[in-house]
Amino acid sequence: MDPEKGALGGISSSLRAELEPKHAELLLYACCLTSGLVDSTIYRAYNTFVSMQTGNTVFVGLGTSHQNLRSYGWLRSATSIGTFILGSFVFSRIHSLLGPRRRGSLMLSFMLQASLILLTAGLIEGGAVSSKLDSKLSQAVPPFDQEVPIVLLSFQAAGQIVASRALGFNEIPTVVITSLLCDLMSDPQVFMIRNVKRDRRVVAFVLTLVGAIVGGWVTKVTMAISPILWLSAGIKGLLVLAWAFWKAK
Repeated sequence: MDPEKGALGGISSSLRAELEPKHAELLLYACCLTSGLVDSTIYRAYNTFVSMQTGNTVFVGLGTSHQNLRSYGWLRSATSIGTFILGSFVFSRIHSLLGPRRRGSLMLSFMLQASLILLTAGLIEGGAVSSKLDSKLSQAVPPFDQEVPIVLLSFQAAGQIVASRALGFNEIPTVVITSLLCDLMSDPQVFMIRNVKRDRRVVAFVLTLVGAIVGGWVTKVTMAISPILWLSAGIKGLLVLAWAFWKAK
């Protein structure tokens, strides 16, 4: 047998392998952390969210009555909502076409997420995109270039919630806190000693909060948003490697 063909066949077989979802919640916890990191940082810079779309919906609603006091806030929020919807469509189709739990689909999904965060960080670090943390930014000029990071980050955020659904961990949406807290307190076994879903929801909430706190402090100290984006891209990159070596069924 040709060794080269054998190696390629092995790689192809590995990418098509369906992964074991047991303990995969550990990787989704990392997504909760990045949601907190990125959302707190981007809100500080652009006054909008890229993961949690409930707040953005309210901001758009206030904008229709001219009560959104954030400069062009309704537009940024509407962009985030629309791009998140598009991202959900694309990532769900990736999982559907390649297989929801296959190694290849999960690696591709998280590789795209990491790449989009890296691209955003590079654009901001290089000065191609402005932020409100930039003292040179004139508020008199419509900051339409700020739509770019919102588009990229909102699109990638959809990938992690699609992955959580594909893996069967609906109790860890990774980008939504409201429904998570409702489900947590609605659980009739919330006070039981052993309750796996309750524990997952608690950990997901805590990590999202921790991420938001860390993101806020790092942004305050550095007066820059790219450090958190580099960190978040690194976390997503590690998740790609984790999926590459995850146990198959």
